[in-house]
Amino acid sequence: MSVNAWLKSHRPLAGAALKRTIGFGVGQGLLAIAQAWLLALILNAVIFEGAGLTEIGHLMAVLLGLFLVRGVTVWLGERSAFQAAALVRSGLRDQVFRHLQRLGPRYLANERSGALVEMLTKGIDDLEGYYARFLPAMTLTMILPVVILVVVFPADWVAGAVMLVTAPLIPLFMILIGSSAQSKNQRQWKELARMSSHFLDVIQGLTTLKLFGASRREADEVARISNAYRSSTMQVLRVAFLSSAVLEFFAAIGIAIIAVFVGFRLYGLVMPLPEWLMALPEITYLQGLFILMLAPEFYAPLRNMGIQYHARMAAAAAAEQMIRVLDTEPEARSAPDANATQATATEQAASGHTQLQAPRPFGLRFQDVHFSYEEGRDALCGMDFDVPAGARVALVGTSGAGKTTVINLLLGFLSPTSGRILIGEQALSDLDLEDWRSHLAWVPQQPRLFQGTIGDNIRLGRPDADIESVRAAARRARAAEFIEALPAGYENLVGERGAGLSGGQIQRIALARAFLRDAPLVILDEATANLDPESERLVQEGIEELAKGRTLLVVAHRLATVRRADRILVLESGRVAESGTHETLSASNGIYARMIAAYGQTAPGQADVWNPEQENDR
Repeated sequence: MSVNAWLKSHRPLAGAALKRTIGFGVGQGLLAIAQAWLLALILNAVIFEGAGLTEIGHLMAVLLGLFLVRGVTVWLGERSAFQAAALVRSGLRDQVFRHLQRLGPRYLANERSGALVEMLTKGIDDLEGYYARFLPAMTLTMILPVVILVVVFPADWVAGAVMLVTAPLIPLFMILIGSSAQSKNQRQWKELARMSSHFLDVIQGLTTLKLFGASRREADEVARISNAYRSSTMQVLRVAFLSSAVLEFFAAIGIAIIAVFVGFRLYGLVMPLPEWLMALPEITYLQGLFILMLAPEFYAPLRNMGIQYHARMAAAAAAEQMIRVLDTEPEARSAPDANATQATATEQAASGHTQLQAPRPFGLRFQDVHFSYEEGRDALCGMDFDVPAGARVALVGTSGAGKTTVINLLLGFLSPTSGRILIGEQALSDLDLEDWRSHLAWVPQQPRLFQGTIGDNIRLGRPDADIESVRAAARRARAAEFIEALPAGYENLVGERGAGLSGGQIQRIALARAFLRDAPLVILDEATANLDPESERLVQEGIEELAKGRTLLVVAHRLATVRRADRILVLESGRVAESGTHETLSASNGIYARMIAAYGQTAPGQADVWNPEQENDR
């Protein structure tokens, strides 16, 4: 879809507010015609007919009323334009944000966060001018000049002909100059997106830059990028000012020509004129005044559209990035399995996917699952394993073995290239993802805390949970003690990413989320990695309690976590290479036994740590 077509397709988001804006604009134009006629009547009566205040008092009162009504109409039009723009902004932000949610983490991992933030903020704000000003200006340009010509032609066809000839020059030069400005607008938008992305990267990595002595070099780079953006902005402004000057010039020329024709013929009422001017139709002072006052109103919509054309170009530059994101299709889910449990007719009609129908807790199974991130890069090659209901299964393996891919497939962020994943007896591809995710809890290695209160962070999966439920979840996660010791307890504010809390405290808050969620399937993605021994002990105690009555799938780095698993799956090159308990695998002299031999020995008093991610480095 072209940029123009895309912008027009979102016009319904403005709703009735845009129609009201256009309606008030038309009303203002009609009032301007009436105002010009009243002013012409008053001036003609006073100047040429010698009328006094008594004779024109009623006309002055009506004129004053017109001024007031026109002022209110302008205010209402501006208000409606703001409402239209606000509706478009909120609607588009919602649309883009929801689409990013559907695209999922895999898409976001390949995009620069700064560019996406810029698109969701300033990019969508740049569309305001298109819907609030350009579209109404374009519509009024097609209505008001025609109405004025209909009024002027019966009064003086000469002035009407001048208007008709000179009017097209304004949009013509607007397009000619605008075509040059559009490419500069697009370049300016790209520079802005690049600058925003770089700023965000620098801010997020400021600690690293300081430690490596690279902050001064990055400051110079920021200055260079800022200067490039300044230069592109000035180029756009240069063209914009040139365009405005040209439009004002042609509008002034048109008004001047009309004034010349009207003035000479009025002058001819008292003095002889050349024959070619005498051949033109006569005109009265009342007609002349009326036409001269209408001339600026005739060119005003054309000039306004020329000015607002730059708002359209800014919107077009911002829309290109949105179109690119919105045209990106989410990864297609596997076709529903013919043998899977079927949804009711109502459910199928609504979403095409069923809701999970399985006892609590439930098991899951991978059947010959293949997955490739790209051609020739296989992450999973015929993955086969099952997790019985209520069991605790650990996934171990070196980096690149497929552990993270397995988790992302279960979470619904990826779909198998072939094979299928069964939840109970239902294929995951048949399930509604939102419903499926409501049945699982996820505790990652590096949980994300959001700026707000600790209580709100625990309620992430259940925003309606009462404070007693939150306290109970924190107690079970071994987090209540440190939370209640804080000045404001559960209402204590935490910074972005948990600023002000230790890694162990953040991990226990994430564990409290899982307890509050009370999901039958819990996925622990290296939940005890990078913790000190005391924090690991507390988190491990919480995990032990969380495992009761639930199915637990653990991606493990800690040997203590692996030992407690009912079954250990050793992954290698996208396959299950070994499967069994800690004891059986330790005695088998296989991959697992070699990992233990390399990393299982620790000094007295140290935590029992084993990191299979480093196995490839040995």
